[in-house]
Amino acid sequence: MARATIFTLAVLPAVLGLELPGGVGRLPALGWNSWNAYYCDVDQDKIMLAANAMVDLGFKDAGYEYVILDDCWSEMDGRDPVTSRLVPNATKFPDLMVGTAAKVHDLGLKYGMYSSAGTMTCGRYPGSLGYEHIDAATFAEWGIDYLKYDNCFPPEEWIDDCFACNGDPSFDKIGKVNGSCTAETPPTPYYSWNNTSPHCAYEWPVDNVNYTAKYTALKYRIMREALLDQNRTILFSLCEWGVDQPHRWANSTGSSWRSTNDINPSWPRIMEILNVNSFLGDYTDFWGRNDPDMLEVGQGNLTVEEERSHFGLWAMMKGPLLMGTDLTKLIPEQIAILQNKYLLAFNQDPLVGRPAKPYRWGVNPDYTFNSTFPAQYWSGPSSKGTLVALFNPTNDTQTMTALYSEIPELDAGGCYDVVDVWSGKDLGCKEKSVDVDVAPHDTAVFLFGAECT
Repeated sequence: MARATIFTLAVLPAVLGLELPGGVGRLPALGWNSWNAYYCDVDQDKIMLAANAMVDLGFKDAGYEYVILDDCWSEMDGRDPVTSRLVPNATKFPDLMVGTAAKVHDLGLKYGMYSSAGTMTCGRYPGSLGYEHIDAATFAEWGIDYLKYDNCFPPEEWIDDCFACNGDPSFDKIGKVNGSCTAETPPTPYYSWNNTSPHCAYEWPVDNVNYTAKYTALKYRIMREALLDQNRTILFSLCEWGVDQPHRWANSTGSSWRSTNDINPSWPRIMEILNVNSFLGDYTDFWGRNDPDMLEVGQGNLTVEEERSHFGLWAMMKGPLLMGTDLTKLIPEQIAILQNKYLLAFNQDPLVGRPAKPYRWGVNPDYTFNSTFPAQYWSGPSSKGTLVALFNPTNDTQTMTALYSEIPELDAGGCYDVVDVWSGKDLGCKEKSVDVDVAPHDTAVFLFGAECT
């Protein structure tokens, strides 16, 4: 069986991490997911188109390895009447899941799939609640390497009696102060749930409630145990939308946990998610991490500056980096962003697990919860040096300064070899600070390497 051990994170507050065999889940997952590109219009040809593009365009060589089939892959009218197993749609997937997984594996990649901890998936296909061990055994038999597990359509008896305040403004919209709810905040209307459960407490990102005793956490632990009982190691990714503050409990359940509701390819939504995650950096390290959701590079009408900021900050927060577009339509500039060797090296650092965190908010006082002007100044250590990001959320070009005395990892009076992460240009030895003009919605990123004279 693919049993796991428990790993205590080196950061505070201390939480327990799920350590899987073979190092699976120790670092953030890199790959591609079908949902943002195709939604329910998915089939075997599109999966293989993405898998082949990952190889042909250099993504595999850059470290991307997972090809993940999201929702809408099974027969919609139910399970096999004899075995109770999920049944792949043979029209969409003529080689079924065993054959599709084999084709992906033949390319040297890993294959992921999707289900939901409810009676139905979000697309209204059969869910896995009550069938966890059957489905886990089925996934293992098919050769699955990764499971994204959603949170749609729990039956009434599986809905918590109360819920945490959710930091995501797409859920709790009214009566909030600096991220926390107030007595006027109405119950959170989670997608596909007919819940009217009140808030257990009003504080965010931490309150005094034990959410491990709630049904939401229990549903995910049941699937964790089912996966661990298999003779195949399957990375478990919780897609529970930040319900009940998963950063406080999910690290012993899976390798990543969504911190918010879904992303979309709009700049305001990316800013909302960045803002929420700027407060959660202490909960990411080796073996477990916040998941700010999939990448939107190549989707919608984002500018190149916005795509740089989105990818750069997602990579520095050390969340999973899952592309979500038709890879064959990416332009060279977008491929260069997604394959940036400095940011991928930081995200995948084998020696340093902690992410970059804000060291100064900028426009707002520090620790201000603001989706329009999230934290602007970020830094994080790595085995190659210190990575520093200067993010400009305004609509005007700003001169921004990386002031060494403010950056926790640097010596205030030091001199460092500095590299511009986007261009790869060596800027030479810089003393005490670095100034840069940053375009609207763009992010300048610098690698501060060895001290110099």
